[in-house]
Amino acid sequence: MPKLSIVIPVYNEKNTLAEILKRIEAADLGVAKEVIIVDDFSSDGTKEILKSLENDYKIIYQPKNSGKGAALRAGFKLATGDWLVVQDADLEYDPNDFKAMLNLMREAGALVVYGSRRLEHSYFKTRHSGHIYAFGGIFLTWFTNLLYGIKITDEPTCYKMFKTDFLKSINLECQRFEFCPEVTAKIARRGIKIYEVPISYRPRHKSEGKKINWRDGLEALWILLKYRFIK
Repeated sequence: MPKLSIVIPVYNEKNTLAEILKRIEAADLGVAKEVIIVDDFSSDGTKEILKSLENDYKIIYQPKNSGKGAALRAGFKLATGDWLVVQDADLEYDPNDFKAMLNLMREAGALVVYGSRRLEHSYFKTRHSGHIYAFGGIFLTWFTNLLYGIKITDEPTCYKMFKTDFLKSINLECQRFEFCPEVTAKIARRGIKIYEVPISYRPRHKSEGKKINWRDGLEALWILLKYRFIK
């Protein structure tokens, strides 16, 4: 049976971890699921929760807090599915959207499919309509399209799905939140089409545990420039 590897980087998400795993298990995707969880040296009790789940999932414990990008790279190495997708440990995204992404992967023979929060303007139908994060994402997407001559609507989306062998062929160096601009830049430089499907989105505020900030936005701009003109 075809299999989807779902890689979940986790850092201090004890309040949402059980629920996102429940939602992943409940999602009817028509394929087998391989869930890989990478704990980035959590200190809030997340690690203790994961210890009780070791018989159910592949779990990696990072020896120190190294960042989301480093956690993802560790998880990618263990993936054995036909396809691979990134899932955050919070509740902003809905795993049921994987089905539409998988359908497009198969129908189009795609190597890459992004779940876009803006393809049907769903980003602005949320309770945080007009939030600064939304406008930051719009600018990053515009900048990416300008630099690389591509046409996508949501560069920093979490939901990025790949043919697993293809993703493993990309030499990723990311440590923190720069995974998104790095992988997008390296895909674009190869001339690979990035397909998109609309997804739902429920953003959370910093008070609810959101970790990305404006400095990560600046780093994303630098990464896009670096892989366009320097590396």
